[in-house]
Amino acid sequence: MNNKIEVETLHLFPVLDSMLIELLGSLTKEEWNAQTVARLWKVKDVASHLLDGNLRALSISRDGYFGEKPENVNSYEDLVTFLNQLNLSWTNATKRLSPQVLIRLLEITGKEYSAHLQTLGPFDSAVFSVAWAGQEVSPNWFHIAREYTEKFLHQQQIRDAVGKPGIMIKELYYPFLDTFMYAFPHTFRDVQAETGTIVSLKVSTDIGGQWSIVKMGNGWELNKNTDLNPRTQVTIDPDTAWKLFSKSWRPEQVSGKVEIEGDRLLGEQALKMVAVMA
Repeated sequence: MNNKIEVETLHLFPVLDSMLIELLGSLTKEEWNAQTVARLWKVKDVASHLLDGNLRALSISRDGYFGEKPENVNSYEDLVTFLNQLNLSWTNATKRLSPQVLIRLLEITGKEYSAHLQTLGPFDSAVFSVAWAGQEVSPNWFHIAREYTEKFLHQQQIRDAVGKPGIMIKELYYPFLDTFMYAFPHTFRDVQAETGTIVSLKVSTDIGGQWSIVKMGNGWELNKNTDLNPRTQVTIDPDTAWKLFSKSWRPEQVSGKVEIEGDRLLGEQALKMVAVMA
């Protein structure tokens, strides 16, 4: 990564949190129980998971308290399994909490977490690396941007489930997508190609954008220039993009929703990008 803040998101945390509290306060009993695109979670489960994110992050990053630590984690898959088990135990336990309690706790902890993030040096090493980008150590700015994608993604899952739009706007969606694209080079880590080969991902409409990866001597590198001449260009709409790259949808489910120009194998590889721990 270049030695500068690539994706600025700190100022957006209070915006997203405020919109979340307003959204949850408007839900009916039926909407709290609506199924989301996250197959194992209803709306209330997703709200509970967002609370878990605030509480766990405050405990670990602010207070230095790690609680449950993974044992026998020897691979990325082991780590994903551990995190899935943590998530499941939390959502099961919080089924006993009312929506009103969840909303109040989200309101309190969201403000505390945003305040804590403001204290972190952007280029200091983060407490956790961004593993889905293939990093063993990440700067805080990237960790913060990753946390922003979590808050955006899960709120959008709720909005999608209950038919209440609101955050698919340039101000909020583009930084989410811009952060996700740091998984793009990692997706091609085992793909061989001639040096200089370019693969581009274009997310359509005015809230999207274009990102490319370029094959260098030592691997693939993310490039945000829009005047490149790619061997392959994949075009995808914003709604499909957030669902696909969060693994809510699979590549085979979106074949009729994407356009691949050029080398089809490279394009199909781009559709395998996943920017969450899954």
